[in-house]
Amino acid sequence: MPFCRPLRCLSLILAAAIGLFAALKSASAGEYNEVLSIGDKAPDWKDLPGVDGKKHSLADLSDKKVVVLVFTCVSCPTAADYEDRIQELTRHYAASKAAVAIVAVSVNRVEEDSLASLTKRAAEKGFLFTYIYDESQKIARDYGAIFTPEFFVLDRERKVAYMGAMDDATDPQAVKATYVRDAVDAVLAGTTPPVTETIARGCRVRYARDRRRE
Repeated sequence: MPFCRPLRCLSLILAAAIGLFAALKSASAGEYNEVLSIGDKAPDWKDLPGVDGKKHSLADLSDKKVVVLVFTCVSCPTAADYEDRIQELTRHYAASKAAVAIVAVSVNRVEEDSLASLTKRAAEKGFLFTYIYDESQKIARDYGAIFTPEFFVLDRERKVAYMGAMDDATDPQAVKATYVRDAVDAVLAGTTPPVTETIARGCRVRYARDRRRE
């Protein structure tokens, strides 16, 4: 190895380390997601309880061409504002020979977002989509979900085709870009979504903090 002065060597080592970190990050995460990137295999989930009293797994949806997974809750005003839009999305694809599955999941551990609360909410509003709960919060960590609501569109091979916001405006009257619907239509048509990643907006997922052990 060629001789270099201590400070010069240190700067070269730091530059190499920074470059390696950036390369690893870009290879393993998206622009706005620290865990997944577009084209990654979607993390699995198994036996999560739903508001219908049944257990739900990703494998149950093997006959679906597209799965839309949305992290949401009851306690977040933004998430509540999007409930009708998620319901309409479900209705829109109901006639497509059941090719699309819409799955909502809450992971917050506050009482307002408990399974009992979700069940009550689903009954009151007549939700047509599957609504599940994960007290362990593993599914949210696996997907790198940060906000409620936050959407992931999974293709036939269960790879991530789109992730981020449902559309470009919280006010439904101001929406101009329907990211999730455009992504679903593209996947069904066998093409790449026009937009594959956006930053979601809403309330933060209420992750439980890991307590330090002495």
